[in-house]
Amino acid sequence: MRLVSWNVNGIRAAMGKGFQDFVLTDEPEILCLQETKAEPDQVDTTWADELGYHQIWNCAQKKGYSGTSIWSKVIPKKKVLGIGIEEHDSEGRVITATFDDFHLVNVYTPNSQRGLKRLDYRLEWDKAFLAYIKKLNRRKPVIFCGDLNCAHTEIDLTNPKPNKKNAGFTEQERAGLDAVVEAGFLDSFRQFESGSEHYSWWTYRNNARERNIGWRLDYFFVSKKLQNAISAAGIRTEVFGSDHCPVELEIG
Repeated sequence: MRLVSWNVNGIRAAMGKGFQDFVLTDEPEILCLQETKAEPDQVDTTWADELGYHQIWNCAQKKGYSGTSIWSKVIPKKKVLGIGIEEHDSEGRVITATFDDFHLVNVYTPNSQRGLKRLDYRLEWDKAFLAYIKKLNRRKPVIFCGDLNCAHTEIDLTNPKPNKKNAGFTEQERAGLDAVVEAGFLDSFRQFESGSEHYSWWTYRNNARERNIGWRLDYFFVSKKLQNAISAAGIRTEVFGSDHCPVELEIG
């Protein structure tokens, strides 16, 4: 089974930038989207229905903001929107789909924002989300994916030193990913690649993508219980249409 995760930075905008062509050509069994910024009735996805995708949407209360979606050719046994905490569930950031062998959690982690205005909330979120996936993992192995808005280590961004006090690379945010690893979840990409200069997000400014000045913000984390099932993981840098590129995981 091949799973793809992609922050599309607005699915309506992405539709005009090759998103549909990517899905039609690539056809992963499961596609997880973040930052959809739309209600499902605002997007023509009849073509995806024809491909056999079952769609789940979780939209923010604020129109045109945040949002997640899972498109799956395998109908999940159960779906849950949010993590069950009202203060964290108004922005449409989490969808859980339960399959025979695992829970799949699609997440769009809050950004701490310029000046770290939202760092305190981000840290509360990290603790609540980790508690949620740990609880799920006790029942059935968890795979979670999405834009985690954090470069975990110094090799996960081009310029680590000047960014240590900036959103996405603070000690506190990185400690949140340390806690994920300590809880028994594997960064699937790092099971296959230990080197630097592998990124999934680039600012639109200063030709950053062409120069590969970027950050790795998008991940598939997999419960250690499924370690032997991980067959491949990668970053699809050749795919355009957003300031993020897709990341993927193969299991089984």
